[in-house]
Amino acid sequence: MQRSLLIKPMLNEDYPTISYGKGIYLYDDTGKKYLDGSSGAVTASIGHQVPEIIEAMVNQASKVSFAYRSQFTSKPAEQLAEKLNELVNGEEDYFSFFVNSGSEATETAMKIAIQYWQEKGDYRKQKILSRWMSYHGITIGALSMSGHVKRRERFVPLLAEYPSISAPYCYRCPLSQTTPSCQLACAFELETAINRIGAEHIAAFIAEPIVGASGAALVPPEGYYEKIADICERYNILFIADEVMTGLGRTGKRFGLDHWNVKPDIIALGKGMSAGYTPIAATLVSEKVMEPIINGSASIMSGHTYSANPQSAAISLAVLEYIEKQRLTEKAEEIGSYLFHKLQEVAKDVAIIGDIRGKGLLLGLEFVQDRKTKQPFEAKLALTDLIVKKARENGLLLYPAAAGKDGVQGDAVIIAPPFIITKEETDQLIRILKETLIEIEQDLR
Repeated sequence: MQRSLLIKPMLNEDYPTISYGKGIYLYDDTGKKYLDGSSGAVTASIGHQVPEIIEAMVNQASKVSFAYRSQFTSKPAEQLAEKLNELVNGEEDYFSFFVNSGSEATETAMKIAIQYWQEKGDYRKQKILSRWMSYHGITIGALSMSGHVKRRERFVPLLAEYPSISAPYCYRCPLSQTTPSCQLACAFELETAINRIGAEHIAAFIAEPIVGASGAALVPPEGYYEKIADICERYNILFIADEVMTGLGRTGKRFGLDHWNVKPDIIALGKGMSAGYTPIAATLVSEKVMEPIINGSASIMSGHTYSANPQSAAISLAVLEYIEKQRLTEKAEEIGSYLFHKLQEVAKDVAIIGDIRGKGLLLGLEFVQDRKTKQPFEAKLALTDLIVKKARENGLLLYPAAAGKDGVQGDAVIIAPPFIITKEETDQLIRILKETLIEIEQDLR
């Protein structure tokens, strides 16, 4: 076998070679068929090989694919910014700064939050508060905000100490309480952290509306985000919503925070913004935050070569219009409810499923040795990897996620198929998943 010079996630692992995709399925070069049960990395939200998107790609490529943002604007980029503002549907306008990835979007959000206070003459507010069991990206700034222990550990000396409070993890409450008697103790942790550090030093608080890779679709208790938004407002701290995974229909709403009717000051988008058809992401900035910048330096200190390139902007615009035209956000809510119910049925026959959680088509399964004690499996077993690999052998793609009280000693996967999945295809997903988990249980015995 010829040596590969491509650096893959695991250098000692053999990966199948992708050939093509169609709808919710992917096919490797041997002809094997895989049901895309995770939309790749919770990205391919409208499925593969959609004709309308391919047409938009070709049309834009026939005009111009690249123009440098310091020299030109473009009609697709302008229209995309208008569309995103329309989707936010806030009381004020949101301006778009286009980048290439979710990591860049959250890091740009961090920079803009700090610059906002500088433009107002306050140079003390430079810290960003975040939660443990969170993931905001792999660049140094984004990783500093992330509370994903395994992804931080190699680079801790380089990282800022931004994770400050616990995640809203009701299945394993880090504060050893239960909802609703807890009275949102996890939200009030933010206020405690602010008082300890001093609000005068804090620029913003960042959170994923539903925790993704580091918690397998953790949904907070009711009232949590309303309290978080209230605390941020009272202490004069910006609220950044990391909607890279949850935004643009994934949870059955346009944005994850729409489940709680909360509008943040800054929004980071990615993944579903192009549904995997091109690299693009965005930082959406409210008029409140933009105003002192517009009236001050009139320039945001950030930028990337491919920012707002017309090719990616045109593709993203086509994706968003397709989601709207096909009513796929509503479809994600409807089919997500059906999938959740089917997962509950699987749990009756699969003892290692400890918790099922999430909203829309962003659902998580956490695995345990014992449901009553919630005892996780030993880390050396690497159960998540075993499940993901076995599912792939069986023709189902899942997304690995962290879990456990410390965000390390636990196993979980995310199930997040494209919005276009039918009930019949959902039944097929469930069948393969159940077979996989039963095989894993037998192997564990």
